[in-house]
Amino acid sequence: MRGEDLQQNALFSYLSPEQRVPQDHPLRKLRPLVDTVLTKLSRRFSALYARVGRPSIPPEKLLRALLLQVLYTIRSERLLMEQLDYNLLFRWFVGLNMDDAVWDATVYSKNRERLLGGDVAQAFFEKVLGVAKEHDLLSDEHFTVDGTLIEAWASQKSFKKKSEGEAAAPPPDPGNPTVNFRGETRSNQTHQSTTDSDARL
Repeated sequence: MRGEDLQQNALFSYLSPEQRVPQDHPLRKLRPLVDTVLTKLSRRFSALYARVGRPSIPPEKLLRALLLQVLYTIRSERLLMEQLDYNLLFRWFVGLNMDDAVWDATVYSKNRERLLGGDVAQAFFEKVLGVAKEHDLLSDEHFTVDGTLIEAWASQKSFKKKSEGEAAAPPPDPGNPTVNFRGETRSNQTHQSTTDSDARL
């Protein structure tokens, strides 16, 4: 029997983020190690904050969120807050319940600066890295990405046989001609770009 596409939201939820995170997820191994490091840094956190006044965002939650930003290469605090709003994995790792409000990006940035200024964030990352090495969670595998942008007025379609010269009939679409070079051996000795003489295969 086909199920109905009901759009009404449930009034109550009996699931927590803890139940939604797979047991074999890599962050499950990391979370207790991070919590141990945060416990050791508790005295340093206390020294950064006043004893009276309005409570701030807990530094433990800030640093867990900052670690997620590094691990998942999230490029801005606004995107991080957006992820924390709907990503159950991120909510679980940071320690936010389903109904907890996510912080404003500027408030997060201001509180984060306090941790960076007090050198607590650096100590946190150094200790997390040390613990990860101890538990063999790091890889020595290396890869390099070449992000060099080479501007050229050439494409695969612009390469013609050097002996051909000019084609007899113009292509149906001069801006984007149809070229079939499957099965054809092409090299810099036999082919040359008609649009960029410096371009190479």
